[in-house]
Amino acid sequence: MSTPILQAHKVTKRYGKFTAVNGVTLDIMPGTVHSVIGPNGAGKTTLFHTLTGTTPITEGSIKVEGEEVSHLPGHRRVRRGLARSFQVTSLFPNLSVWENLRLAAQGCRPFAALNPWKRAEQMHAACELADRLVERLSLQAVAQRLSSELSHGQQRRLEVGMAMAGQPKVIFLDEPTSGMGIDDIGDMKRLIHGLRDDYTVVLIEHNMDIVMDISDRITVMQLGQILAQGKPDEIRSDERVRRAYLGSMITGGRA
Repeated sequence: MSTPILQAHKVTKRYGKFTAVNGVTLDIMPGTVHSVIGPNGAGKTTLFHTLTGTTPITEGSIKVEGEEVSHLPGHRRVRRGLARSFQVTSLFPNLSVWENLRLAAQGCRPFAALNPWKRAEQMHAACELADRLVERLSLQAVAQRLSSELSHGQQRRLEVGMAMAGQPKVIFLDEPTSGMGIDDIGDMKRLIHGLRDDYTVVLIEHNMDIVMDISDRITVMQLGQILAQGKPDEIRSDERVRRAYLGSMITGGRA
């Protein structure tokens, strides 16, 4: 059995007397899609913030490939191989799709994105990566359009592509299908499913069809703690999960 690429051990986050995440322990295996689900207020997004360094933990341990990173800020965890998207799309609106990806690729190295004296081969490599990502994201037809002119679904795919441009080991996706239409959801679903070929994906998602179809493992949270963990079929049939919030929606739809 392979070793977890990301390990959280008894991770706790408190805000004063309020405990948002309470002793969460989970192993994220390489080359998998690991979904974190739960009702609003379950602590999913706070857990993401602690794992990626947006928010410091109160207690516990976070390791990437066996290396302790819980004391590192977010930008240094990026250099350890973690990347993420957010619930609110964050792009460069006055740059084209291709330029967004090229700039993200240049930013793989500290100061490279804005360095006027960068080496020519670095620029060439960034351009080649942007070309590959445009194709993988199925955005060829809009590659030269400003990102602000894209549909919501296209913008969300572009944001995932910008995370990919950093060539991370683990990509965190926070509700990537939020606000999408049916066609866009299908495109995003296929994109996420294919990411496991090159990355490990940690996903927060409310669309149960997607979660059940593409996840290798699911963690269910409730009130800041883990209620259940397992494969999709195990979660689907877990009576604790049904009682907690899913009910009949465990078979599909949105929760």
